Amino acid sequence: MKRKAAALFLAVTMAVVSIAGCGSREEAKKGQKEVIQEEQETAEKAKSESEENSEPVDMNITALKGPTAMGMVQFMDQAEQGALTDENYHFSISASADEVTPKLVQGKTDVAAVPANLASVLYNKTNGQVQVLAVNTLGVLYLVENGNSVQSAADLKGKTIYASGKGSTPEYALDYILRQNNIDPEKDVTIEWKSEHSECVAAILTGENSIAMLPQPFVTTVQTKNPSIRIALDLTEEWEKVQEKEEKKSSMITGVVVARTDFVKENPEAVEHFLEHYEDSVEYVNGNTEEAAQLVGKYDIVPPQIAQKALPECNIVYIDGEDMKEQLSGYLEVLKNQNPQAVGGVVPQDDFYYTE
Repeated sequence: MKRKAAALFLAVTMAVVSIAGCGSREEAKKGQKEVIQEEQETAEKAKSESEENSEPVDMNITALKGPTAMGMVQFMDQAEQGALTDENYHFSISASADEVTPKLVQGKTDVAAVPANLASVLYNKTNGQVQVLAVNTLGVLYLVENGNSVQSAADLKGKTIYASGKGSTPEYALDYILRQNNIDPEKDVTIEWKSEHSECVAAILTGENSIAMLPQPFVTTVQTKNPSIRIALDLTEEWEKVQEKEEKKSSMITGVVVARTDFVKENPEAVEHFLEHYEDSVEYVNGNTEEAAQLVGKYDIVPPQIAQKALPECNIVYIDGEDMKEQLSGYLEVLKNQNPQAVGGVVPQDDFYYTE
């Protein structure tokens, strides 16, 4: 009886201890959750206070007179009207990429829209001091003719083509398409390089049966001035034709937006703010053609009536992150295989792509 009583006492004692232990563990877990929640609330409060107390960053942004600037017009307008107060945005518009390069290298601009291949060239020449933030324009290049002799790429043999953008995307895209159609750009055609697209517009308007390579909105501009000028070839379609036989497909990418690597490292929050506003602006421009066209005219990119016709054909996009990296790296690889100098020698490494 004593052993049974002792055994019963021991069992009851163990049960009580076990229950107490469970209670202690539950209380500990509860306490731990409360501590974690308090830490999260403290961190969020600190982040919020930091954002409220942080001084706006001065950001100099350069766009090119064309689709890249057109995609930014709402952003520019909001900044001008004082509707954006997170950073101090200062916009300028350049007529050619040649004007943008020294500004980036010298630190006079922090963010800039440039031809896709030029971004790669700058990365290689500056040892990684340029980073690409997003793709902003897909294929917008066309061959237009003041005549009716060009029906296919093969018809370009023996012709004279007015073009601008030597050393950047337009030259290498045209070169690639010509070579893939068994046309030697140096022997089989004559390419007269102009410093700006507007010079190509003037050249084709004064020459019968002349041909010019133009991006939108300049195609619409020239057709407005002379309705008989027609689109002979869409270079994006020609690119896709020659890409059909390739195992790894790539798309033609005309423009990207880049930033100085040091600026990105020093101002990550400002870069995120910029990208948010830029993406919103692209969405607005693509969804509100009439209103966006008025803003395009306001910033003297092209007249509103031309912008309204051209915007749907401008292929203005916003592609960032891994999608941007995949598409752009594939495009640059095609250019490198054709001519390594088109990308500055080699396709950039992973740190070229801003994928935060």
